[in-house]
Amino acid sequence: MADLTPPPAPDLPEVRVVIVDDDPLVRAGLTMMLDGAAGITVVTTLADGDEVPATLDKHHVDVILMDIRMPRVNGIAATQRVRRRPHPPEVIMLTTFDTDEHVARALRAGAGGFLLKDTPPDRIAAAIRTVAAGEPILSPAVTRRLMERIAAGSSTYDQARSALATLSPREREVALAVARGHTNAQIATTLTMSVATVKAHITHIFTKLDLNNRTQIAMLAHDAGLL
Repeated sequence: MADLTPPPAPDLPEVRVVIVDDDPLVRAGLTMMLDGAAGITVVTTLADGDEVPATLDKHHVDVILMDIRMPRVNGIAATQRVRRRPHPPEVIMLTTFDTDEHVARALRAGAGGFLLKDTPPDRIAAAIRTVAAGEPILSPAVTRRLMERIAAGSSTYDQARSALATLSPREREVALAVARGHTNAQIATTLTMSVATVKAHITHIFTKLDLNNRTQIAMLAHDAGLL
């Protein structure tokens, strides 16, 4: 019988993905969903966060789909370890948001965003491509609920304000635009600068604030009461 699986679209760069979840049914389901997605390759699946470093030593990986709750090394600790590596892959946290109180910690650890485990397959694939391109994936509705939870117990207002005060006025404008979810192209248009200049400002912001992705900028801006 002929293979009816559609070939990857030639204009989509390959995104290499690792799935980390202690539930074998979740791993199998995600693999089935993503194997047919154009431009996405599932490199392997892992059952716990403690297996991630060895896998990254052996394989080039662009994005990790990481469960938050795992028995030996949870997704938050695993994400922290991943993001400390040179040229680390992006991390998307998998969660059942209504019952998981650790999402904010995961984002602070360097995750590029999070997905609910019942997210439709096409949206999971789109989210993987988005994060691989360096953009966070934070649904406005879910982010609003997340931020409300953070605000209820946040004690980092002064620290966040002090950190943002180290930025130049232009860097601060870029940081706030990033925090609002704008793309580099949108920021360039709004602030009347080139996309290359936007990227340079974001690199400086990462360095000054000791951050490694756009989601952490958003979290800092929220802590400072600017969103």
